[in-house]
Amino acid sequence: MFAMVAGAVGLDQIIKYLVETMLPFQELVPVLPMLSLYRTWNEGIAFSLLKDLPDSGLLVLTLVVIMFVLYLWRRTPADRTLAHLGFALIIGGALGNLIDRAVYGHVVDYILFHTRTWSFAVFNLADSFISVGAGLIVLDELIAALRDRKSKNRSE
Repeated sequence: MFAMVAGAVGLDQIIKYLVETMLPFQELVPVLPMLSLYRTWNEGIAFSLLKDLPDSGLLVLTLVVIMFVLYLWRRTPADRTLAHLGFALIIGGALGNLIDRAVYGHVVDYILFHTRTWSFAVFNLADSFISVGAGLIVLDELIAALRDRKSKNRSE
């Protein structure tokens, strides 16, 4: 799982380097009808929340989140593979964005889903890792709850 963390951080940083060196700043680059690349900077956390907080505060907040996820990861039984994968993706994504914030003072975002009248917040691969990781943990919890319910019904 630590290799998954390292791989997520490495892939995220390579793509962000390519985005920073090859994509024009704040210009739409269409990829598919509803998907474009759009390089911009996020000075807050997800969806630009807390953008008025100083960089040091955002760094500390991110470190606290990472430490909390590590705590949960250590407390989760080893046979909960989906949860462990989710924790690894969350840590990898958080570290990728933490590196951006520490090095640049902002997070590099570049993925934009949109239509003519609507657009989703611009995000990056690290954000995707965090979202997918959280989804895997929720899925693992649901599966565990169903297993518990089935075993409880069998014992009654």
